[in-house]
Amino acid sequence: MPAWGIVLIVFGVLIIVALACSIRIVRQANAVVIERLGKYCKTLDTGIHLIIPFFDRSSKPISLKEIVADFKPQPVITKDNVTMQIDTVVYFQITDAKLFSYGVDSPIKAIENLTATTLRNIVGELELDETLTSRDTVNTKMRVILDEATDPWGIKINRVELKNILPPHDIQEAMEKQMRAERERREQILRAEGEKKSSILVAEGQKQAQILQAEADKQAKILAAEAEREALIATAKGESEAINLINKANPNAAYITMQGFEALKALAQGQSTKIIVPSDIQNVAGLFTSIAESLKEPKKQDKKGDKK
Repeated sequence: MPAWGIVLIVFGVLIIVALACSIRIVRQANAVVIERLGKYCKTLDTGIHLIIPFFDRSSKPISLKEIVADFKPQPVITKDNVTMQIDTVVYFQITDAKLFSYGVDSPIKAIENLTATTLRNIVGELELDETLTSRDTVNTKMRVILDEATDPWGIKINRVELKNILPPHDIQEAMEKQMRAERERREQILRAEGEKKSSILVAEGQKQAQILQAEADKQAKILAAEAEREALIATAKGESEAINLINKANPNAAYITMQGFEALKALAQGQSTKIIVPSDIQNVAGLFTSIAESLKEPKKQDKKGDKK
């Protein structure tokens, strides 16, 4: 093979290698930093790009997706000198690939150390009970501080969460006893309130029952009195009508005498132990006759008055 043929083959291979090195494909949600002769040149976004081979050097792809960093527990001392173990979870996202590449060395390690120091500062101002009940407050303060500190690094802190708060074993036992005593106290209070309400309801029920019974007795007495009144009125009307009918029938002496004997018979059947009978029994008929005549006289006078 002639020499010029070998030169053409070598030249063609170099061209192919140069073209291969000049093409850079960036995947979705990634960014690539380009340095030209050791100096920052540009940042490549998603897509296909051409660079100058042998002069431009590309960095590793930098993920722009949200990253979750779970940091190991850190010893933290509260305001009342209680040492606790607290581990945190940080959600962050790279917003500037250039600042992320040149802002700080080992960004994840820097965020971890910054999180630990910030957590110690915040919890050191709180007592044990406040630390256990103020998770949201601690999370918010840490997010604001970390976001401001990592902004020059091209990092955006989205969320910070306290994953676990572990007090010492003796403190945990004391807290459990306190919680148990509190639950028992609440149970006793609820039981006492339930018994109180039950007693009140029973008393109110008895009161209502007595009121209703009194109302029923009152109505019963009223109805009984009205019934007795109606009965007396009906009896009086019946006697009045009977007397009127007798007067209209104009009874003779024999009928009156017979009624007198009937009255004596009823008197004899009574429970009285002594019965006084007139010596002259015939006078009884005369007595009833005089009574009948006295009943007739007002009737005759009324007829005379009507004629006048």
